[in-house]
Amino acid sequence: MTDHRESAPPESATALRALATELATGAGSSANEGRRRLGVGQPVDHDTKSTPTDPVTEFDRAAEKLIVDELRVRRPQDSIVGEEGAGHAGTSGLEWHIDPIDGTVNFVYDLPAWCTSVAVVDRYGPLAGAVYVPVTDELFSAARGGGATRNGEPIHCSTATDLTMALIGTGFNYSPNTREQQAARLAHLLPHVRDMRRYGSAALDLCMAACGRLDAYFEEHLNSWDLAAGVLIAAEAGATTSNFAGGPADTDAVVAAAPGLHRALLDLIERTSPAQR
Repeated sequence: MTDHRESAPPESATALRALATELATGAGSSANEGRRRLGVGQPVDHDTKSTPTDPVTEFDRAAEKLIVDELRVRRPQDSIVGEEGAGHAGTSGLEWHIDPIDGTVNFVYDLPAWCTSVAVVDRYGPLAGAVYVPVTDELFSAARGGGATRNGEPIHCSTATDLTMALIGTGFNYSPNTREQQAARLAHLLPHVRDMRRYGSAALDLCMAACGRLDAYFEEHLNSWDLAAGVLIAAEAGATTSNFAGGPADTDAVVAAAPGLHRALLDLIERTSPAQR
C-alpha cells in the first residue's frame, strides 16, 4: 500500500465513500442476521485456510459475493480483490479491497469484535473506505482529504503523549512460529505501556485508534483487505500511520498512533523485536 495523502477529485472520493458505506453495511448486516439465526454462542460450521486456526465460513463467502456482485454491476471497470478469493482485473485504475468478515474467529465464537471492511484504492493508496461493525451498529468511514466519521459524526484520534500511560492494540498471526516471536516481543514491550488489547480484527483495531478508544495500534503480516479502509480512517482521524520503519503502512507492518506517541512507539517496537535483543 502506498501513501494515501496525495490529492484526488473530492467528488470522486465522496461518491466512492458512499458506495463503500452502502456495501459494508449491507453485507455486514446480512452476515449478522445469519449469525443471529444460529442462536447465541452456537457453533458455526467452517473450513480453514492458511492454518488450522484460520477459519472461513459460509457467511464470509456469502457476504463477499453480495459486495462483488454489486460492484460488478455498478463499477464494472474497477478491479476487485477479496479475502475469500474474489478477483477481477479492471481498467479504471481503481481497485476494491474487500474483507467480508474481519475477525472470523470472533464471528465463529459469537464474540462481538468483527466487522465488514470495504475500501477502494488508486495509485496513491486508499481513496475511500468503510468499516461496519454489525453487533454494535457502528459505521466508520473516510475519504481522502474528507476526514473520518463514526455513524456520521467526526472522529479524532487520541492526544496522548506519554507512552507509559498509553493503551496499545495489537494482533497475532495465524502461524505458530510467528506468534511465538510476537509473544516474545510482547513480554518485553508490555512493561513500557499502560496495557495492551487484542480485539482480533485489524480493521476494527484501526478504527479504535481512529476514534481514541486505543491510543495506538500495531501489527505485522496482514493483507491489503485488512488494512485499506482502516488505515485511511485512522489517518483521516489525525493518527500517524506508518510501517515499523516509519514509511507508509503496508502489509508487512502497520502502526496507527496518536501523533505524540508515534515515534516513541516505533522506537519501542524496534527495541523489543526479537532480532534486536
